[in-house]
Amino acid sequence: MGFIADIEFRTRSMRQAILTHPFVTGVGDGTLPVERFKYYMAQDYAYLINYSRVLALASARAPKLEDMIWFAGLLEETLNVEMALHRSYCQEFGISSQELESTEPSPVTQAYTDFLLKTAYQGSFGELAASLLPCQWGYWEIGEHLLKNGLPTSAPLYAQWIEMYTSTEFAAMAHHLRDMTDRIGAEAGSTELAAMNQAYINSIRLEHRFWDMAYGQEGWHT
Repeated sequence: MGFIADIEFRTRSMRQAILTHPFVTGVGDGTLPVERFKYYMAQDYAYLINYSRVLALASARAPKLEDMIWFAGLLEETLNVEMALHRSYCQEFGISSQELESTEPSPVTQAYTDFLLKTAYQGSFGELAASLLPCQWGYWEIGEHLLKNGLPTSAPLYAQWIEMYTSTEFAAMAHHLRDMTDRIGAEAGSTELAAMNQAYINSIRLEHRFWDMAYGQEGWHT
């Protein structure tokens, strides 16, 4: 059994918990209160800023030129396309670019990006790839899961969000990272393989907490 097949089997309950999370199902049927989605979008933007730093480090640390090139391309796409689309999409909800850029990361957002950055600086390249996968592959899984039930016609902006993560381009990116991580896992020794497993598990736990945070609009206690 390869790395991906093994880790996905061992984390199947957590992956299912994400697919059935009330935030996710609320987007799928169009019933999620818009204020919760707006909070999520602002926090997601804050996440993307540090996520971009992680991609830059991934490109720098990649031992193979092909992986260096791919992460550099993903960084360029994230900074110049995805974040611009994010800003444009948020304007549909009345969220300005200034508001997005001044968003204070919530405790969960901060913990998640701190973990990714720490892994990028201190972990192996395999750990870094494994830590990024639950976000990339998870969003594709969510999009595909929701699309099977049909787009929410009562909430066209939520439908647009689902379409974003089921696009051909996003699917190709998610599958590429998944295949890369599986390849690294196949080449890894037992110590690195154990570290990759833990990095994946930590990230998928933080993914679930991110949805909890968005649904509850959790911020810092003042």
